[in-house]
Amino acid sequence: MTHGSAAVQVSGARRSPVPSEGGRPWWRPAWSKASAMRAVRATVVVPGLFALSYQVLGDLQIATFAAFGGFATLVLASFGGRWQDKLRAHLGLALTGTVLVVIGTAVNSSVLLASLVTIPVTFAVLFAGVAGPNAASGGTAALLAYVLPAASPGTLDMIPARLGGWWLASVAGTLAVLAFSPRPSGFALREAAARCARALAELLDAALAGDSAQEHRAASRKAKHELVTTFTATPYRPTGLATADQAMDNLVGLLEWATYVINDSLGEYRDLTGIAVEERKLLTETAAVLRDVGALLDGGDVSADLEPLERRLAESVEYLRHRNSAADGYAEAVHVSFHARTAAVAAHTAMADALVASGRADRSTVSGSQRRWYGDSFESAALGQRRLAGLVVATRAVSRHASLRSVWFLNSTRGALALAAAVAVAGLTGVEHGFWVVLGTMSVLRTSAASTGATAFRALLGTVIGFVIGALLLLAIGTSPAALWVALPVAVFVAAYAPGALPFTAGQAAFTVVVSVLFNILAPAGWAIGVVRIEDVAIGCAVSLLVGIVFWPRGAASVVADDLADALRAGGTYLAESVDWALGLRTALPQAGTAIAAGVRLDDALRGFLAEQGTKRMPREELWRLVAGTMRARLTAYSLAGLPNPASGPEVFRTLSAQAGQLAAWYDHLASRLDRTDHGAVPLLTPPEFRDPRDAGATVADLSCALWVGEHLRHLMERLPELVGPATLVADLRHRPWWR
Repeated sequence: MTHGSAAVQVSGARRSPVPSEGGRPWWRPAWSKASAMRAVRATVVVPGLFALSYQVLGDLQIATFAAFGGFATLVLASFGGRWQDKLRAHLGLALTGTVLVVIGTAVNSSVLLASLVTIPVTFAVLFAGVAGPNAASGGTAALLAYVLPAASPGTLDMIPARLGGWWLASVAGTLAVLAFSPRPSGFALREAAARCARALAELLDAALAGDSAQEHRAASRKAKHELVTTFTATPYRPTGLATADQAMDNLVGLLEWATYVINDSLGEYRDLTGIAVEERKLLTETAAVLRDVGALLDGGDVSADLEPLERRLAESVEYLRHRNSAADGYAEAVHVSFHARTAAVAAHTAMADALVASGRADRSTVSGSQRRWYGDSFESAALGQRRLAGLVVATRAVSRHASLRSVWFLNSTRGALALAAAVAVAGLTGVEHGFWVVLGTMSVLRTSAASTGATAFRALLGTVIGFVIGALLLLAIGTSPAALWVALPVAVFVAAYAPGALPFTAGQAAFTVVVSVLFNILAPAGWAIGVVRIEDVAIGCAVSLLVGIVFWPRGAASVVADDLADALRAGGTYLAESVDWALGLRTALPQAGTAIAAGVRLDDALRGFLAEQGTKRMPREELWRLVAGTMRARLTAYSLAGLPNPASGPEVFRTLSAQAGQLAAWYDHLASRLDRTDHGAVPLLTPPEFRDPRDAGATVADLSCALWVGEHLRHLMERLPELVGPATLVADLRHRPWWR
């Protein structure tokens, strides 16, 4: 599975989330500096630990757990961030593995007990991936620490030796990672965000100077595309629950939103030299703030003073307030001011998030950002207290995903049931190496039955190829210890390089060779050990495929449709409530929590779907357009909820409220096409048309508020048609048989 849940590949930590499209063929090896460095680390550490524990210490348990622990720490786990983040992640993996080694050893005497305990243990480890990319990446390695003792014979008096091997691998592996690692991938996201902010600043500068050349708009869209591509390149979010990570996560969405807003504005006003002086000054300061955002993300020494932008925003408000709303050109002035202020507010908010992400924000800025990220619910008060903030954020993350609409929840449940079944089958059949059965199940389980079946075939093919290679190797060099010790580092290098760089089949073949060499060093059996492994992997693959067919065979495709429907409905409801708030038709402040939670679940489900689409292929851009559409609805609602709450307005306000209700109904209608159970065709939905409040009889006194709310609705309605096509494709995939 994806999302660090059951994406448990014995041959590697992670695979490329999206198969090559128009790039290299799937079977061709790819050069990867990160994979090469990982392979070098594993080649030095794993054989070295195995030699130390078996040849010097002479303890079989220490040797076994040191070898597999080294593989888990150096290959299955792939932690990112600064060296402090990696150190914390490896320490967390070591401690978690310690507990799991003890539990696994304690339950292996009873097949029933081991199978039952596997369910909550596996679910907890996989579901913990909601905490962030490092927690997700470490799930596979942590599970190896459990299934190895749980599915292998052993007694409680072996626990000290097994823990000795595990900690030996943890310490050596952590030191190797800290000493020899590529540049953290998190910098790539910051650099992409910095480029996007600078491109937007340059676009505004050009328009303010009267340069309407298309290359500036094209450059901003390209920078936005690169940012989104970097952000969505992994099967789970590249950001965790830490405050700085959450700021970076939201900054990506804000810059994407700002790109839409600014490009839409310049689509109407290509030359900004003729607009009001107050709006020009506001946009000039907006460009300066965006430029500072880029410099801040690049680590530059920036003052990050938002007072000038806030002053220009106030001047824009005063300018519009003192204009005669009955005079000609007032509506156009509101239209220009709406675009200018929307871009300015987006830049202001982006700077706040950039300050938080860079660790330079004061406490009030952090608290304000957290309320915006998580919604103004009862937890928001606790977020102001440092001692409760972490607990509240973690609780919120768990509550968002404790649902059958969450791909994390479904994948964790499926993984738990599959591994429990594998442990039971391994114990009841009495196979010689039971944990190989469980590893086979872990390695091929995916988000859908179809992709699980395809992966199972590749796993078996790779195992057979590995058996043939291993058998030929053993026939050529024999079972002499010297020859096997020479072959071991070579096999480890290939197996460690495979994840993300070599085809899955090659990784399985390489790991089979590693296993053959390791077990022939421990107990020379020649090529026959490969036959045993093929049998065990075949059993594990069969278990995985059966579980995939029985439990949620459609996988992420159905979850995407459900989560998209939830995000559309929640966004529409939040929008309608925010419009009523801005018009004075409700007194309770709209709550964003439900819409935010639905957006997070949708983001994760789409990542899982993109990671393993199988034959149900859709363009990535189409899918992320849906995410952008739900984000626009949520951010538009958030902007309206931030307006003053006036006294109850006249009838024209109710006309605008009715338009917002129609818009929410359109979102609901589109959602109903996605999560219905029949297989009918999805009709082409016509979005509601915007009605100018002046045509509805707005008076001079009410025109300002009516036009301002109307601008929000018009800006949103203009982009609705682009959601219909992608949503129709998702609905079609939802209703296809899972095996197609």
